[in-house]
Amino acid sequence: MNITELEKLSNSELEKLVRRHNHLYFVEHRPEISDAEFDELVEMLRTRKPQSAALTEIPSDVQAPDKKVRHAYPMLSLDKCYDEAALISWMDKGDGQFVAMPKIDGCAISLRYDEDGKLAFAVTRGNGIEGERITANARYIDDIPKEVRLPNIEVRGEVYMAMSIFEKYRGTFSNPRNLAAGAIKQKDPRKTGEYGLNFFAYDVLDAQVQTEMDKREMLEELGFPVVLGKLVDKTTAPEVIEVYSRERAHWDFESDGVVFRLNRVEDQRELGLTAHHPRFAIAYKFQGDSGTTKLIDVEWSVARTGVITPVGIVEPVELSGAFVKRASLHNVGLMKKLNLTKGATVLMTRRGGVIPNLESVVKPGDGAFDIPTTCPSCGSSAELRDDFLYCTAPKACLRSKVGELEHFVKTVEIDGFGEKLLEKLYEQGLVTDPAELYALTIDDLMPLERMGDTLAMKLIKNVADKRELSLEVFLCSLGIREVGKHVSKILAQQGSLDAVLKLSEEELSAIHTIGPVIAREVVEGLKAKRPLIDKLLKHVRLHHQPVFNKEGPFAGKSVLFTGSLMVMERKAAEKLVETLGGTAASSVTKDLDFLVVGSGGGAGSKLDKAQALQQKGGKVRILSEKEFSDLAQLEGQDLR
Repeated sequence: MNITELEKLSNSELEKLVRRHNHLYFVEHRPEISDAEFDELVEMLRTRKPQSAALTEIPSDVQAPDKKVRHAYPMLSLDKCYDEAALISWMDKGDGQFVAMPKIDGCAISLRYDEDGKLAFAVTRGNGIEGERITANARYIDDIPKEVRLPNIEVRGEVYMAMSIFEKYRGTFSNPRNLAAGAIKQKDPRKTGEYGLNFFAYDVLDAQVQTEMDKREMLEELGFPVVLGKLVDKTTAPEVIEVYSRERAHWDFESDGVVFRLNRVEDQRELGLTAHHPRFAIAYKFQGDSGTTKLIDVEWSVARTGVITPVGIVEPVELSGAFVKRASLHNVGLMKKLNLTKGATVLMTRRGGVIPNLESVVKPGDGAFDIPTTCPSCGSSAELRDDFLYCTAPKACLRSKVGELEHFVKTVEIDGFGEKLLEKLYEQGLVTDPAELYALTIDDLMPLERMGDTLAMKLIKNVADKRELSLEVFLCSLGIREVGKHVSKILAQQGSLDAVLKLSEEELSAIHTIGPVIAREVVEGLKAKRPLIDKLLKHVRLHHQPVFNKEGPFAGKSVLFTGSLMVMERKAAEKLVETLGGTAASSVTKDLDFLVVGSGGGAGSKLDKAQALQQKGGKVRILSEKEFSDLAQLEGQDLR
């Protein structure tokens, strides 16, 4: 998906995409996009919606529980930064010394050695809390010692495939990381050995050391290959980035950045962890190759929401091995801020080595770009609101309407209806809103170009298969601003569509994570979508939803869990809260009502933040797992 396509996505669609690729990477170990593409996706969501839960939450569990091993300490991802200013700002929290090492583009694993110093478990990162056991496979990786002189330690590192070895697989596999991810999970561990994988160690836990440099020395003494590392401070960090960026072309492994870790272990303990990443480490991501070119023109693209987005057309410039001809300019406000003019010499980069981005103007051009006064799709008048340009007639706009149809089929998961087909159906008047998809017949489809009997019947069947929808999916599919997966799930707790339609702004505002702004959008959006709702209900049937328990112990309250739960699984606990009238929260905020601390330990920063809010007079109440069980009337039950 290119930058133009990403710009067309709503916030909820971006969140869904982030969660999907998080799941593919962390849980299924079969990423479909590169790290750089994922990072660009995350940055786009962070820019639009910095408080989105999708930016910090951990992916859900995977199947095959017999192969699952729980990490003794969370194996979290690293936070990222993309420029030196952000890196220096982050470094201000430390004692002044950091260890800089190349960020290996491989597969993170954990190695546990028993009381005799023998390799007992090898585990993938998984979802950060639990990973998949690959002990037998790890024994076939020569770089991994099968026995060490120190007992009861855990070593973490990266399994990767050397570029020199990957050459013989090039053309069959997209990149060495994906190949390594598959190789370490072979059912026959002997086949893992045939791939010639390598391993770099970067951390050792449960070791009596004072600094990161001590860890590296210990790992080398134990026989682990250790990736190069340098001790730096704020003044020397930029120099190391420059050196690593220049030298990486000669390394026999792929690297997409530089990892910086606080050198003193004591400082690391003080900073602790978030639910998503350690606060004591960060990954600086290499920017794509940069180059200058000329800005020739600006085209305008219309999204489902009616936003008209500028796209810069530039003279072809080679960046990171690909020729770039266009890049999103995001919005009119940014165009003005950059002072873009026709013929301007501009600096282009491919952020993360993938997504083209216009960074700045090197030399001004000789003419200003006109901001459209009409929509480029339908010809209706265009209106500038703050930094964004809008089509004033999105209900009659081809691109906006097709975008609405695309959103519906993606949310409801009707296969086969891509952008081009939906555009043809709309232009011929066959489908002007989502409800009309259900009225399509084979005779309607057959006259379309490249349409045969088999395909037509399949498309009709795909639509028919989606005549029963959950209330949550139905609400999300309507395309109401701010009603994504999270809000639609909260609304569905009302139990029925009628109950949702009767909600007032005041009632919605009182719900945790909704608030007055979203409440207004929901009420106004449902009112505007009422004709479509009535039309859809002639074709679809909504599943019964559990009724919101207004008398439950957590009615109208938000509940967040932290640490390891011993009575029941996290997901089951969150579901229980919802059936008892509450909302499962994703982070500690001033509006949180309850923080439940698992009796298995590992509460981390959420507990610290909740205690800090209490000291300031905040309303959050901290419950032990037993207190939660008592409130939920679970005493004596083990629901794991």
